[in-house]
Amino acid sequence: VCVCVQFFVELKRVTPPTHTHNPTQVLEFSNSGRVIRVRLPLNAFSKNPGGTMFGGYQACLADPIPAFMCVRVFPNYWVATRHMEIDFRHAARADLELRFEVSPEKEEEIRQELVEKGRSTPTFKFAMHLPDGQIATEVTNTVALRPIGYVKPRSKKADAFDTMDA
Repeated sequence: VCVCVQFFVELKRVTPPTHTHNPTQVLEFSNSGRVIRVRLPLNAFSKNPGGTMFGGYQACLADPIPAFMCVRVFPNYWVATRHMEIDFRHAARADLELRFEVSPEKEEEIRQELVEKGRSTPTFKFAMHLPDGQIATEVTNTVALRPIGYVKPRSKKADAFDTMDA
């Protein structure tokens, strides 16, 4: 998580902890984060014993991308990843390029929901591509946008659990 925060605050090359060669690189960051392209290298640190990229290495990059866009576009809301699914379609035997883009329609849908409900939980789909353009990994990421200071109401079930003797 710390790496991802540093990555997006600086918006330039970032070296994950203990990864000192061939760092992740921002290729494009435009329209306040509505369009993001990032190169994720296949190197000695990202390879599994089979010679392909670790799934967790990909997940670390994919996790904060939609949340970061939402923080930039909807700055008066608390934002966090709520749910993420990753579909590893093809083995990543080379560098990957993450491509994320939000349409004006999706942005308007989120904005309308924030006006109507005061919160939104949008889902974004994006992918990591092999050098030939083929999708290696497809990501579905759901983000929670809540008013700043929002505290989730406690359920009766949670209250009952909290009062149980250990």
